[in-house]
Amino acid sequence: MKEKLTKEFIKIFGEGETTAFFSPGRVNLIGEHTDYNGGHVFPCALTIGTYAIARKRTDNKLKFYSMNFESVGVIETLLDEIVYKKENQWANYPMGVLKVLMGKGFVINSGMEIMLFGNIPNSSGLSSSASIEVLTAFIAKTFFGLTLDLVEIAKLTQKAENEFIGVNCGIMDQFAIAMGKKNHAIFLDTADLSFEYAPIELEGAKVVIVSSNKKRGLGDSKYNERRSECEAALAELQTVCKINALGDLTEAEFEANKHVIGDECRIRRAKHAVYENVRTVRAVEALKKNDIALFGELMNASHRSLRDDYEVTGIELDTLVETAWDQPGVIGSRMTGAGFGGCTVSLVKEEYIPSFIENVGKIYKEKIGYAADFYVVEIGDGPCVL
Repeated sequence: MKEKLTKEFIKIFGEGETTAFFSPGRVNLIGEHTDYNGGHVFPCALTIGTYAIARKRTDNKLKFYSMNFESVGVIETLLDEIVYKKENQWANYPMGVLKVLMGKGFVINSGMEIMLFGNIPNSSGLSSSASIEVLTAFIAKTFFGLTLDLVEIAKLTQKAENEFIGVNCGIMDQFAIAMGKKNHAIFLDTADLSFEYAPIELEGAKVVIVSSNKKRGLGDSKYNERRSECEAALAELQTVCKINALGDLTEAEFEANKHVIGDECRIRRAKHAVYENVRTVRAVEALKKNDIALFGELMNASHRSLRDDYEVTGIELDTLVETAWDQPGVIGSRMTGAGFGGCTVSLVKEEYIPSFIENVGKIYKEKIGYAADFYVVEIGDGPCVL
């Protein structure tokens, strides 16, 4: 891969010494839409992700090229002229990270040429954007000797997405990618960023990700709307509860106080945030006790809550998950990511994976009219120099 990409880089940018980098994608096993509600999440980094070939320049020009968007060509700007422009498309993500780093006082004293190739499906909900953001910060750290640890990279790349891109995302995606560890998921408390690694031992099962191939853009989805609904519900609950976030509540505390939320829709949004947080804590406990069956049941309950209370699934994701539930060898299945398209994640016993792919694929195409893509994935490490 490295040699092939280096050849392509030279074709675009000319001869010279280069460095190769990799940053993973991520999948969240359980704990959806809890990260901006002060709850727990349970993501892991994947062995698919984003590759970069990069080198420093002697001037302050930045040049970006993606093999995934060849028709866009090379996108250029100057270090001191970085602004968000719609026509910069995907390159807004690395630009935003560099702008945030410099705004925090980190010295980036020359331009760069960066070529990317991602084998994460775009708009799939596996965080191709966060993968690019973490990768950019890691390249800058390596090239310019920035004194940045991986947790700071997660925080600053989230800031870039919030402030430069305009998507009010939580910390989960960037944290899972920056802190990834092979064969482990990360049990992260988003309220204080305390975390522990939990080994993933699935006893003859594998993680299967299914891309619905319904494209979605987070910024123009209802993501920000859901977030503001939760913030409004939190403010109402804070009139009777001493809490900083919805993730601070138990199910019983929520049920006892939900009457102060003045809108039925907001009650359901807040209920999802509270119950999903509890489910996530229980799921990690189940995994520690090797109770994979309970973990799967909690995944299924998570999807039902995202479908009925949070309303972020849609016909594509519901078809994939509900069809998966009917298949032999499926331990659990749910949508993953922000929703409104994107992916599902399923735990499937290995011997049933071929029939799972065939049956779910056939039913999905018949009902939706186009095909889904299937990825049997491994859990990998965070960003690295190749």
